[in-house]
Amino acid sequence: MVIVAMEPNMAKYKFDTLSLHAGQSPDARFGSRAVPIHQTTSYVFESTEHAAALYNMELGGNVYSRLTNPTVAVLEQRLAALDCGVAAVATASGMSALFVTVLALCSAGDHVVASSRMYGANINLFEHTLKRFGIETTFVAPNDPSAIANAIRPNSKMFFGEIIGNPGMDIMDVPAVAKITKAAGIPLVIDATFNTPWMIKPIELGANVLIHSLTKWIGGHGIALGGAVIDGGNFDWGQNDKFPTLTSPHFGYQGAILWEEFGPTALSVRIRSEGMMNVGPCMSPQNAFYILQGLETLGLRMEKHMSNTTAMLDFLVNHEQISWVKHPSLPDHPDHETAMRLMPKGQGSVIACGIKGGRDAGRAFIENVKLASHLANVGDAKTLVIHPGSTTHSHLSEDAMLSSGLTDDLIRISVGLEDIEDLKNDFKQALRAAVKLVASQGAGL
Repeated sequence: MVIVAMEPNMAKYKFDTLSLHAGQSPDARFGSRAVPIHQTTSYVFESTEHAAALYNMELGGNVYSRLTNPTVAVLEQRLAALDCGVAAVATASGMSALFVTVLALCSAGDHVVASSRMYGANINLFEHTLKRFGIETTFVAPNDPSAIANAIRPNSKMFFGEIIGNPGMDIMDVPAVAKITKAAGIPLVIDATFNTPWMIKPIELGANVLIHSLTKWIGGHGIALGGAVIDGGNFDWGQNDKFPTLTSPHFGYQGAILWEEFGPTALSVRIRSEGMMNVGPCMSPQNAFYILQGLETLGLRMEKHMSNTTAMLDFLVNHEQISWVKHPSLPDHPDHETAMRLMPKGQGSVIACGIKGGRDAGRAFIENVKLASHLANVGDAKTLVIHPGSTTHSHLSEDAMLSSGLTDDLIRISVGLEDIEDLKNDFKQALRAAVKLVASQGAGL
């Protein structure tokens, strides 16, 4: 199997250069400048000895595309370089990236501390699915370091959360939380989807493992699902006996102890040799190619996302039909100082706001936008809107909704790359429709 790690010579380059070049040189055989799509399931062995050496991890190479693929490998190396990790594993989706990470670190009887204010599917995984397998989770506010510290138990295996909470946009102070998890001897695992490596590099601030939904800003085009685990290579898995999946003999590969054999990349090897081998949420080479196309322009797109978000915030804050606006860049946001300190280039392109008239007015707004699209996604080049309470978080209980920071009138806006004046005009006409609906209800019509 190939162990895909960041190329050492790439470390000297800056973000925009890495997003174009990391992990790939022109094809040696045909001279292709673009990354070739290796649309194959499997690879021919040179001999039986060669096959055995590959399967026993004695030799680098490709065996089966469920484990490694040359096209996917370019994406993995590029992501590791951008996020300052030592290795990456690409997966079929962001949720599968999170699942194989938990699978690599946790077993029945273990405990996880997780943010209470994050993506609904993340909460669902920890609260319900993992509970069935004997893994217990304690949920705490991500911006309360003391609560995080108090929730950690002797059998805790990680703290998991989002830097920018979805959809409530609570901000995690990464250095503060990293100090707590390091003292407790557990890794800090972060869903970094909303911030991307352009806004912040969490590994440099003490995070140990990153999860990405590549479907969002990194791809940016809404045509391909994908996820990734970035191994920071900065956690001592052998400091105690808390992580036997990495420090005891592996069930395969002749009983190799991954921490001894692979050192900083041990976690990524475990994910590939168990999560990808036995569960199999592999990324297709075609999707890796699509996501690479988006990644090449990530820096340019993020600058436009940020400028459009700033203009949209000004529009919403000053619109009489908007009752409240929440974004980390606004001075009244409770985590404003943390957001500005950690992410000075921009604090994300997702806005939460409330429309006067509650749920009905919000529904009228969503159903009357023309440019913006009503769908369950964020980070697209196009502007997207949704009412989380009735869609993405509808499966949560009322208490869980409140704990997640959700209100009945909350509208989530993922600001896209359209001309900002066109966007504002679209929102104006949709808000007028919401006003008319509220007025008609008040008149008993």
